Amino acid sequence: MEQPRVRLVCFAHAGGGPSAFRTWPASLPSDVEVLVVRYPGRQDRVTEPCLDRMEPMVEAVTEALAPLRDRPLVLFGHSMGAWIAYEVAQRMPVRALLVSGQVPPSRRNSARPGSARRGDGSGELSDEALIEEVKRLGGYDAQLFEDPELRDLVLPPIRADFTLVRNYRAGRQPSLLGCPVRAFYGEDDADTRADDVDAWAEVTTGPFTAHRFPGGHFYLADHEAALLRELSSLPEVSCA
Repeated sequence: MEQPRVRLVCFAHAGGGPSAFRTWPASLPSDVEVLVVRYPGRQDRVTEPCLDRMEPMVEAVTEALAPLRDRPLVLFGHSMGAWIAYEVAQRMPVRALLVSGQVPPSRRNSARPGSARRGDGSGELSDEALIEEVKRLGGYDAQLFEDPELRDLVLPPIRADFTLVRNYRAGRQPSLLGCPVRAFYGEDDADTRADDVDAWAEVTTGPFTAHRFPGGHFYLADHEAALLRELSSLPEVSCA
């Protein structure tokens, strides 16, 4: 793509990476450039140490995006990625913030009891408990955890990401965004109740909309075509 009209920057869920968005470019407008944040410690960055704190993660992403601001940036983050995208939007101007499968930081403790995303200071989960939480959320091939070698490969980045989420606290007085915020969620996701998702409206002075889809936490995998049609219709994506 020579001159994209807008850049859609995607942030994956805990344990995820660029492969989560590999099919998106073919289904979005041709002048929308899809970029995916590559978290360290997985896929082609598997030899790099994982980051388990929000601040260095956001600093690295913000620095990487700085040269790309010659075109409008739209941020899309799913689950953990929604909070990272929100923190990046606090630090640089973006055309829109699109959050998926996640509640705003102010509602983090409203998740179901026992959720590893609550961040309630209860300490790290055992390997077994972490795997059970990952299986509960879905989005992973359960057979990965049956093979000891694969398990040892995939658990460290998942654990680092869950630690990042558990310890994350938004600033005491985060700045209100001025851009549109669009929230997407699965109606059967127990951790993203509609009233909590609607609270994303409180983080911006711009417009807010919520979009509900069938399915659970990883609704976007099962209903990818519908989600991408919705994204393509957003004025921040479809219009110059």
